[in-house]
Amino acid sequence: MPPNSEPLRKLGFLTIGLFDEAVPRLGHESTLDIIELGERLGFDSAWVRHRHLQYGVSSPVAVLAAASQRTSRIELGTAVIPLGWENPLRLAEDLATVDILSGGRLNPGVSVGPPMRYDQVKQALYPDTADIEDFSYDRVRRLLDFVRGEPATGFTGQEGFEVFSDRVQPHAQGIGDRMWYGGASLRSARWAGEHGMNFLTSSVVKAEESEDFAEIQLSHIRTFRAHHPDGDHARVSQGLVVIPTDTASPEQRAKYEEYAAKRTPRTATAQGPARMMFARDLVGTSAEIAERLYSHAAFREINEVAFALPFTFDHDDYVQILTDIATKLGPALGWQAAP
Repeated sequence: MPPNSEPLRKLGFLTIGLFDEAVPRLGHESTLDIIELGERLGFDSAWVRHRHLQYGVSSPVAVLAAASQRTSRIELGTAVIPLGWENPLRLAEDLATVDILSGGRLNPGVSVGPPMRYDQVKQALYPDTADIEDFSYDRVRRLLDFVRGEPATGFTGQEGFEVFSDRVQPHAQGIGDRMWYGGASLRSARWAGEHGMNFLTSSVVKAEESEDFAEIQLSHIRTFRAHHPDGDHARVSQGLVVIPTDTASPEQRAKYEEYAAKRTPRTATAQGPARMMFARDLVGTSAEIAERLYSHAAFREINEVAFALPFTFDHDDYVQILTDIATKLGPALGWQAAP
């Protein structure tokens, strides 16, 4: 660890949870096994990513409900739930329920915008309201109000044998402080800060002022904190793809390097009309990866990470990667495993 560098305080990981369409249970069980392994290795958090109408976790809240019953300490997060697919009131009920079941360990991460491939799915998703649905930040604001205990209706009390609450039940105390926004733009960073959320920044950002990934990500972090009530203490988690090879077999190393090489060309310039910039996958020994992270301007600004696992690897690969992260890379970054 370089002199004067702040040690990494929280170490997490993110998985997509792929499965075979013919035997979907195996993929889901693998995801749960990986989360259990993460807790045994001392990770602070485990995060799952959604995949709607694909062969990955489509219901992260349900998967994390199961994970909450197989673990006792590790924090459980979503990175992220796209709210264009969700009703904020119903989602607030699900999040609160899982948070209660987990003993207050849920960290919901969300984002806004139209659902991916909206023209193809809108008739199935919103057959009567597709053209008037609001996919703005207001959808997040509604969710925040509900999970923070603001009234959802004007009625409370008893009607016959039924007893009604005017706010979402169960009310999960504290979950409002554990809401995260997954942002890739300066506008999102500012909005998340102004509304007192935590901020997830990943390996994808929008090239608005530069085409240097680290500089862009750093500007998002500083913009977020400049508009957050907690200022420089506002929580930010960085989610780059890291693949340590310390204990990897020669075959695994070759696979990892080939995977990263295929994805590297997209990192050279901004991609598509939205001008998205992708970070390079970090492959190498833990010492090599740590050195590259310490030279990363945005990494030097944060003390929490949720490293993303590659999407298409085998279960044994994830075991090796997570073990190396927890036992070699984490300590090289100044992190200490949870007891």
